[in-house]
Amino acid sequence: MNPIGRALAGGVAGALTVTLLNESARRIIPHAPRMDVIGERALGRTIEAAGLPAPEGDRIKGMALAGDIASNSLYYAAVGLGSPCAAIRNGAILGLIAGIGAATLPGPMGLGPQPGQRTPYTQLLTAAWYTIACLAAGAAFRAIDRHVEDRG
Repeated sequence: MNPIGRALAGGVAGALTVTLLNESARRIIPHAPRMDVIGERALGRTIEAAGLPAPEGDRIKGMALAGDIASNSLYYAAVGLGSPCAAIRNGAILGLIAGIGAATLPGPMGLGPQPGQRTPYTQLLTAAWYTIACLAAGAAFRAIDRHVEDRG
């Protein structure tokens, strides 16, 4: 597997991690992050801005989920752009940046607050989810890189 493939595989691991955290937590933690709803709003408004009717219900949920996984995979793949030894550190930095952005930017972008948001609890969890996911991406990238190097 080439370095880009390793980075993308790590990115997918991170994207699946943040999705699993978000989907699990929203079912059991009061005031959990609801980035799924923010994603649906963003997708719906983008489609409407293109002059098309926005899908509703399960259809927009599925489209937003697929878009989140794809875009997060590409973002988290950035942990593999540097040295494999720096992947965890890069994951921490990139995850914190993504988490702070996800916690603070939806309002100014016109996407409104997360449903049931409780400040600062929900924002802290949002930043934590993205940081954990990017650390997972870095760890996956390093593990894949080591495996490839060991096989030689």
